[in-house]
Amino acid sequence: MCAMASHLARALQLTLLDYSSSRGIGFELVRQLLASPDNLVVAACRNPATATALHDLKDSTRGVLHVIHMDVSHFDSVRASAKVLEPILGETGLDYLINNAGIAARDTAFTLDPDELLRIFRTNVVGPAIVSQTCLPFLQKGKRKIILNISSTAGSIATVEEIGARNTSYSISKAALNMLTLKQKAEWPDIITITLCPGWVKTDMGGEEAYVETEESISKILALITSATAADSGKFLRYNGEAIPW
Repeated sequence: MCAMASHLARALQLTLLDYSSSRGIGFELVRQLLASPDNLVVAACRNPATATALHDLKDSTRGVLHVIHMDVSHFDSVRASAKVLEPILGETGLDYLINNAGIAARDTAFTLDPDELLRIFRTNVVGPAIVSQTCLPFLQKGKRKIILNISSTAGSIATVEEIGARNTSYSISKAALNMLTLKQKAEWPDIITITLCPGWVKTDMGGEEAYVETEESISKILALITSATAADSGKFLRYNGEAIPW
């Protein structure tokens, strides 16, 4: 997450990071945000004590970094983070919330394991929903009020023929996340909500066949959300700003 304490007269941002790899898009989000002294970043991860790459950023970047504990698959952990965020955010509020946590499985409609499907759904859909609920009071105080849910083209019903049968549980979860985004917009129209595919990024999750560099994906994502307006709310986009069919 990225955020700003009330004594800093800077643009407030929050990036939710489900920390798993120094090559992940969550880590790259934090790294690029910290390049600006105008950003205070709160990186949320499962095990802050072992997130050495995150802590190392403090010595090499210009922004301000807080690393806090949050496991999006354990909802009590998410709700408890509100008390930790309160002294960081103060009365300034929250401008950007980026829900980035995500897991996948190599399965199909007729081979999926129901427990694995529920585990993926818990992390990819319910987790972002609870994080957004928890952060809503901070967003209401913010100036920008933007929620970015990191989705995937795999969640587009219109692309099923192109993608085929693989990664069924993941696709189901991302389609549900897209619906969550639209429901968030419907309930709070003053909050800009966007669902976005970062591309097939070269990370541990993306695998060896991925073709988008993390630096390129994140730089374009940040340019997109920092320039987003109310007209963009509810859109399903690629990292380069192209619309993805629902």
